[in-house]
Amino acid sequence: MTDQTIVSYRIEHDTMGEVRVPSNRFWGAQTQRSLENFPIGIETMPREIIRAFGILKKAAALANLRLGTLDQDRATRIAAICDRILAGELDGEFPLSVWQTGSGTQSNMNANEVIAGMANRQGGAVIHPNDHVNRSQSSNDTFPTAMHIAAVTGIETRLLPALERMIGTLRDKEREHEGILKSGRTHLMDATPIAFSQEISAWRSMLEHDRDMICATLPPLRELALGGTAVGTGINAPKEFGALAAEEISALTGTKFVSADNKFHSLTSKDALVFSHGAFKALAADLMKIANDVRWLASGPRCGLGEIAIPENEPGSSIMPGKVNPTQCEAVTMIAVQVMGNDVSVGMAASQGNFQLNVFMPVLIYNYLQSLTLLADGMESFRLRCLSGMTAKREAMQSNLDRSLMLATALNPHVGYENAARVVKTAYAENITLKQAAAKLGIMDEETFDRCIDPKNMI
Repeated sequence: MTDQTIVSYRIEHDTMGEVRVPSNRFWGAQTQRSLENFPIGIETMPREIIRAFGILKKAAALANLRLGTLDQDRATRIAAICDRILAGELDGEFPLSVWQTGSGTQSNMNANEVIAGMANRQGGAVIHPNDHVNRSQSSNDTFPTAMHIAAVTGIETRLLPALERMIGTLRDKEREHEGILKSGRTHLMDATPIAFSQEISAWRSMLEHDRDMICATLPPLRELALGGTAVGTGINAPKEFGALAAEEISALTGTKFVSADNKFHSLTSKDALVFSHGAFKALAADLMKIANDVRWLASGPRCGLGEIAIPENEPGSSIMPGKVNPTQCEAVTMIAVQVMGNDVSVGMAASQGNFQLNVFMPVLIYNYLQSLTLLADGMESFRLRCLSGMTAKREAMQSNLDRSLMLATALNPHVGYENAARVVKTAYAENITLKQAAAKLGIMDEETFDRCIDPKNMI
């Protein structure tokens, strides 16, 4: 006989009637209905959105207190429960699926019900989830507000710091490899010389540009829909509520937020998140390029380019002994693919606003925050476990440079493009050096050749 946990229930009600809710949970009828009506997938509302709701519900209570639309006792008790949400103590009270109503109404009510339910069990004047916790608000302006709070705080506390650390590591690697020359490559073919530090500088500059583009997306994300309520008119909210709530949110997060000038726009359009995720996609594209460069340069150890060494973190094969693979590069490139796919979902979701409301918001923010998290975590792992230990194999770089036929490019000003091409083709066909080919063809003597061909003068 198998032991079964006995779950007791209490009866909650909403405008549609009574609902059984587990007695050990603080949520109410609307949360329970959503839990039962959307048993879809395993994706639950991101924790970042739950934290954002904790911030905005506390800010709303404090703004309502300042406006005289909520009493001190209720505002204090609501704020205290929100602090527990922010501390992560109540994560188990937010079980709802991403695949719910497209406005996120049920997640807004989840927050309202949990805050009211916990506060009421502590005694004092009754706190109603709609009348008090949701005062001066609508799901239609709270969910977009939570999205923007989660986006801005995620960018500032997770993504940008990880990006800056990776930029710093690459800057260190530039200095470390100053003065090392190697063959450049275009079209995967030999090209004119380049310094390895210059090659690294391209990677660093990519990330610096990505950082600047991401930062450029922050101002639109700082605009909050709160105060627009149902359709943007602000019905049932004091005129000053949006601005005061934005002030409180700024104080709670330590970063600037403002009340959106046009709430009709902020409810129905998700253009700020599309713009921001586009910068994420740019970062993903650059990370794909950097990771591919690194694994190409590290390929081998004997049959590849073998121009750099990267850390050997784990065995690479279950059958080939001693094999080690560029796994950190592979993780980053998979992340890049995921972010690029997410960008399609974000753009499609944002395009589906009808009239006064977009109803694809949960899937949009789920994909957006997944991209943010993957990029931040992926860069940190790649930096610590690959880039930090990357070193040049100087002998391999020098050997490839010495054998490069594209050194003949420096002959162009002296003998012309066609004669230089004859030198290259002869050297390749007869497997001799460029110098030998130039002398054999009578195009240039060896002494003059040595003066013209100096890789240090070609970078």
